[in-house]
Amino acid sequence: MEISALLICLRFALCLLMMNSALALNNDVDGLKQRTFYTPAGAADGVTQEASSVTCKLQDTTRLPAFSMDGDYIIGGVFSIHYNMLTMMHNYTTMPEPLRCTGRIDSEELGFSRAMIFAIEEINNSLKLLPGITLGYQIHDSCASVPMAVKVAFQLTNGLDSYFYTNDNCLQSGMVMAVVGESSTGQSFAMSRVIGSFDIPQVSHFATCACLSNKQQYPSFFRTIPSDQFQAEALAKLVIQFGWTWIGAVRSDSDYGNNGMASFLKAVHKEGICVEYSESFNRFQPHSRIQRVADVIRRSTAVVIVAFVSFGDMKTLMEELSYKPFSPHQWIGSEAWVTHPDMLKFTFCTGAIGFGIPKSVIPGLRDFLLDLPPTKVVSSPILTEFWEDAFNCRLEGSCTDFGN
Repeated sequence: MEISALLICLRFALCLLMMNSALALNNDVDGLKQRTFYTPAGAADGVTQEASSVTCKLQDTTRLPAFSMDGDYIIGGVFSIHYNMLTMMHNYTTMPEPLRCTGRIDSEELGFSRAMIFAIEEINNSLKLLPGITLGYQIHDSCASVPMAVKVAFQLTNGLDSYFYTNDNCLQSGMVMAVVGESSTGQSFAMSRVIGSFDIPQVSHFATCACLSNKQQYPSFFRTIPSDQFQAEALAKLVIQFGWTWIGAVRSDSDYGNNGMASFLKAVHKEGICVEYSESFNRFQPHSRIQRVADVIRRSTAVVIVAFVSFGDMKTLMEELSYKPFSPHQWIGSEAWVTHPDMLKFTFCTGAIGFGIPKSVIPGLRDFLLDLPPTKVVSSPILTEFWEDAFNCRLEGSCTDFGN
């Protein structure tokens, strides 16, 4: 999971933006009306659009973006900045409370969102790319959850206005011209169902499920990372290369884990490799389910475990396994977690192998990511939360005396 893939992703989205803009300019007046704030002719005679239509109000509350900037064209961004979404029980007699994120901030996902800002600033400062046009952005936190990703997707297509009018053209493409994200297959899957209906291009830098390659189901979805079909076959060849013939398998109970593991098991079964168990789970399920998977791993005789698991789910499983010591295992990991720096604290994962995304050096990006003095951080709740957690202090107190 590397930032270079995200920057390529944004560049691809930019190309789609330029193509869409060119098509809009070649369309008739109705086509232009879909992509601009169009004032009907009747407005000049004192007859406004609002006066001849019914006013409607969105029932849910508008969620403010984590980061935003105005521009001639707006690019949406969705990242799993927080690990979880607060789970609430609904009684179906009162209005549900607004969805809220919980848990710690994922520093890597925060880095992705900041890298998108860096890329947009680079484009805006360039004299060769989009001269005379300023790109803006609306970057949201999906809380690593499908419900929040769906809510954000609808908001990116609707805009931030709480009121709208029945005379409005419902065929318009929405407030964003393209969306970058999500990192996870599950969230990307759900978002594509929403924004794909409006022909808004979605470009993911890390959603790898082979299912997303189906252009009949996801016509406006693109990505800058290979499909899991290639990774599953590579992991199978890795197991075969080391001569491991008795293995265990765990996967995320999601499109990412289920599809990826299915491809892997199909490949290894052809080679005569035996699988002692194949368990699925996700961190939103009851804790008893996580405990059961951990117990299966502890009791098993297979010392090689292939884990096609998202980072959030893998972190939850590792935390559960750390409560009781167990014999050493050889972990084979998918790209979602095997190179994540937060996994280093689990010593029993030492020696895990898998396939990562190639790295690259992007001039200026490192300095941009590290340029977070308190004076800049206090204007952003997300950055404030990250800073206070990273440095174990409160910005309104002791931290304000620090320079950079």
